[in-house]
Parts: sequence; C-alpha cells; structure tokens
Amino acid sequence: MYNTIYCLLICALFWACDNAPIAINIVPYPQEVESTGKQVIIEEPLFLQSDEDLGMVSELLNEQLIIWNEALPENTDNTKKFPVVAEIDDQFNHGVESYHLSVTKKQIKIIGQSPKGIYYGMQSLRQLISEADNQISLPAVEITDFPNFGWRSYLLDESRYFKGKAFVRRLLDEMAALKINKLHWHLTDDAGWRIEIKKYPKLTSVGAYRDSTQINHQGKKWDSKVYDGKPHEGFYTQEEIKEIVAYAAARNIEIIPEIEMPGHASAAIAAYPWLGVIGQLESVPTWFGKLEDSYNVTDPKVIQFLHDVLDEVCELFPAKVIHIGGDEVLFDAWTNSNEVQAYMKKHELKTPADLQIKFTNEISAYLEKKGKRMMGWNEILGQNIHNFENAEDYKAETELSKQSVIHFWRGDIPLITDAAQKGYEIVNSLHSETYLDYTYEGLPLSRIYAFSPIPEGLDSAYHQNIIGMGTQMWSEWTPTTQDVEYQTFPRIAAFAEVAWSGSGDYLNFVNRLKLYSKRWSEKEINFPLEQIK
Repeated sequence: MYNTIYCLLICALFWACDNAPIAINIVPYPQEVESTGKQVIIEEPLFLQSDEDLGMVSELLNEQLIIWNEALPENTDNTKKFPVVAEIDDQFNHGVESYHLSVTKKQIKIIGQSPKGIYYGMQSLRQLISEADNQISLPAVEITDFPNFGWRSYLLDESRYFKGKAFVRRLLDEMAALKINKLHWHLTDDAGWRIEIKKYPKLTSVGAYRDSTQINHQGKKWDSKVYDGKPHEGFYTQEEIKEIVAYAAARNIEIIPEIEMPGHASAAIAAYPWLGVIGQLESVPTWFGKLEDSYNVTDPKVIQFLHDVLDEVCELFPAKVIHIGGDEVLFDAWTNSNEVQAYMKKHELKTPADLQIKFTNEISAYLEKKGKRMMGWNEILGQNIHNFENAEDYKAETELSKQSVIHFWRGDIPLITDAAQKGYEIVNSLHSETYLDYTYEGLPLSRIYAFSPIPEGLDSAYHQNIIGMGTQMWSEWTPTTQDVEYQTFPRIAAFAEVAWSGSGDYLNFVNRLKLYSKRWSEKEINFPLEQIK
C-alpha cells in the first residue's frame, strides 16, 4: 500500500512539474496568454506558409526563419520541416494591429486582421524562441494580443544634434521590436534645419550649420555661458528621407515629421531673414532655449513659404498627420511690431494667442486640402500653460479647428479635460512622465511604468478622446548617439508596455526586461544596466 501511495505521489510530482507554468517573457506583455506548461522542441528546419498579400512582412519573416535555421543541424531529410503559418483572417476582429499566436508540436501559426498584426505576432515569436544545442525551443502557448492605444510614438529630436540615417534605422529596429508604431521626427527648430527643401536651398546650406554649441552638464544648463567651439552640421536629403520612410513602413512604423511654426524658427530665419518679424539673425543660434523671433505670420510671402515647405514635406511623408510644433512662442516680437499690430487690428484679433490660432487654423485647412491632419503641442489651444508674465497675451478667444490633434505635454487635469470635452483627439505626453532627456533620478523607470495616458479623474465619457501617448528624446544635452541610447534604453520598454497593454506588476516587468535587455547588449546599445537589476 505504501509503495502504491509513494508511486502515486511521485507521478503527481512529475505531472505537476511537467505542467508547471512556463514564464512568457514578452515585452510588451500580451493581453491574453494561455500556456500548457510544455515546451515545444524543434529540430527540423522552419519553413513559411503565408498568404500572398503579406508583402514585405513575408520577406521579413523569411529572413528571420533563415536566422533560426542556422542554429539547427544540417538537414539531411528534406521531407522533415516545421511549418510557420501566417494568415490574414478578416474575422479576427481585435483591430488591424492585433494577432493570435499559436504554438503546438505540429506548427507555429500567426493570424491577424492585417499584415501589421502578423508582423507584431512575429515580434512576440522572436522573444519566445530559444536557440541551444542544435535545436530551437519555445513554450506551447496561445496568445491573443492587441494594443490599448493606436498612437504609440517615440520622438527623436535631430534639430539640436544631427544623428544620421544609420542611427535612425537602428532606432526603428528597436521600436519595431517593442511594437511602437510612430516615429515623431523633430526635424526643424532654432538650432538646425535637417530636411532638404528643394525650393529653398538655404534652409540646409545655412540652416543646417552652426559654428558652436552651448554646453554644460552641471547646474542650470539653460543658463550656461560655456560653448564647445565646434562646428555642427547635417541634414537629410529627400532621397534619404524616402529610404528611411520606406524602412520604417516595412516595420509597421509611420513617421510623423515635425516642422516647427510659428516659433522655434531661428534656423529658417537665419537662412532667409525676411521670414522673421525681427529678421536680424545672421547665423543659426548656438544656444538653446526659447528664442525671441518667430515667423511673421501676417506676411503673405511667409505664408507662401510655409505652404511651399509643407508641399514638399507632404510628398515625402505618407503619414496622415503632420506635426507643426506651435509651442513656446514668445509674443514680444509680435506685440512690438507695428505691422503685426495693424494686421491684428484689421482682423479684430485681441491677443497674440488669437493671432497664433488664426494662423494655425489656416495651416490646418491647407493640410486638410492635401489629405492631412495637423498636430501641435497644446499651446495651440491658446492657453497660458507656462505662466508667462504677460499672461493676457496668452489667452485666446479664437477657437482652434476641431480637426487638430492636440499633443498634450504641459498642464493639468482641467486643461486636458477641457480639450477632451470640446471633442479634440489627444496624444498624452505629459513631460514629467515621458521626457527622456530628464535624468533617471527625475524620471526613473518605475515612474514611466506607472504612467497612464488617461489621467486619473478624467470622466470615462472622454477616454476615447485620448488616442495614445508619446515619449520624447529631446537632444539639447545628448550630442552623441551613445548619449541618446543611454537616456532612451531601458525606459522606452516601460513606455512601450504601458502604451500597448498597460502597466501590471512592476517586478514582473523588470524580470522580463532583464532577459529582453540581452538583445540590447548583443547589439552594443549603450544603456544603464543598473536600472534593471
């Protein structure tokens, strides 16, 4: 009897171990996971069975299968192959980016409503597979996955420091692996103009160059009087832009260009002084921060210039959204200009904020004619979010076009609630929770992971107006690619999980991230390992 009981206990023990849950180490974590507790061992070559209309996704899948097959022993029996099936299923109704990943002893299958979903299923599959001892293994699992938010963006600021095509492609690869679907590309600002505009060659021959740069990595950086004395230059040709846009699109990433207006325009004004209200710049500024001059939006020649620029930008970027910045406009240049004041009086505009909104609405209407929507930082609503001394100048009565997408970066719950109640679509990038130029002490990994793009206290009736979130890598103090990587990784992974599936158990996330970060180490990406220990 005792022997029988002992045998039963042993069998129960082995059964429990065999069916013990296997950790599903995917970042961002999927929405729904069912694991059998078993491992699938693959020793024969993988081959792809896919729908013909998957296009580039099939090519990328095949490239990945070739890499995995190299880990297997040489195949002497051509009849033994392990199928990886990729199919479009119109009935899979979780959205265009959703997928279902099934792993059994007989096959790996990815279905999606669109190629985008298939691509994301492949990204999850890459994280599940282990290669060792001439075989591939992964957990037997059923995953149904889809994003909480359709807008998941990473901003790369190249106006301050130009990084170049190779680095952008490197970032795109890492974004795609984390299911981030927008590169917000900040290409123009006071410190440099980084995109070729054929009709205005001085934008790059003059605007893409500065002869020195403000530096200081201690104390109040914005007040530094220290300069490096080193020339800095660089811009993307239109052919390079097209290459990068295509590279991103193949990885399910849409590039949203930001062309700043009406403020942060010093590089353009240095190239063509007639664009400004003051128009006295002779070269691109070497210091950072808010600068005095802005486009003279009351001059028809300036408006034509901006239309011409947007014409070329729209041709280069197929995205349906064009970001125009619109932030941190200092109104002194407008209030001190007789020409601007006469224009405001003629058009019955009470404040400079009203003038900015009138201009912004006209740009929005122009973009609408080209099949685009305008996006801008939340100053475009005409609110004094900076508590500037001349507060009355920043109070607008003019209403912003409802077609505008509001990029919320500064303010409080009443401001974002007001915008949502008025029907605007909002991307939440509250600076205190999403700005990667902030130190790890100021913005630790845990704080990003705790962030929700839907603010606590926002009425549920307006949750649908929050279409997503963005994280921003402003580069005033990150001159090298290694600096950008250090500030970006691992925090971008926390952002990606919050945007895709929402935050869960932080320690569980860190444990998964420890395994995921091996990818970064293998690629020699510079990141602070101590942040995930």
